[in-house]
Amino acid sequence: MELFGYSLETIYLFGFIAGGILTLLYILFGDILEGVFDALSEGPINPTLVLSFITFFSSMAYILERFTSIDSIIVLVSSLVTAFILVTLLNVFVLIPLSRAEATLAFSEEDLKGRVGTVITSIPEDGFGEVMIQGKGGNIARSAVSFEDEAIPYGKTVLVIDVKEGVMHVSRHETLD
Repeated sequence: MELFGYSLETIYLFGFIAGGILTLLYILFGDILEGVFDALSEGPINPTLVLSFITFFSSMAYILERFTSIDSIIVLVSSLVTAFILVTLLNVFVLIPLSRAEATLAFSEEDLKGRVGTVITSIPEDGFGEVMIQGKGGNIARSAVSFEDEAIPYGKTVLVIDVKEGVMHVSRHETLD
């Protein structure tokens, strides 16, 4: 069967090549074009899914058209169904979990409560000092005041009791030996 003067096999092959190249380019340069496609990727049309659908559909149709003697209409329908199923599986098991994964080293003030740190600037009885907390993502240095209104010298280990307006309220941390 022919369409626009080309055999369906040739059209499917060109669709597969174009879909594969566009998918590869989108993977490589998608971050650069994120602003352009931002509205699309948040809506019902995700460029990754559309390009994957074209690639799956074209490759399945080409293989069936080339290596079987099945009628072209059945090849078209079965390729559409197969591509739809594969794209749905790709979306459910790969893209949705990736979009929900956290990839940040940010922390909230609530995360600091209960952590142990070291005084890097002495904390006077009624004033501010500075405490550093070491974490997996790096060191966090914040202003601190004494929770019990007592002076805490440099180098002492402290426990963060509360965080209010970006200032840690700390008390001395005694270890049990």
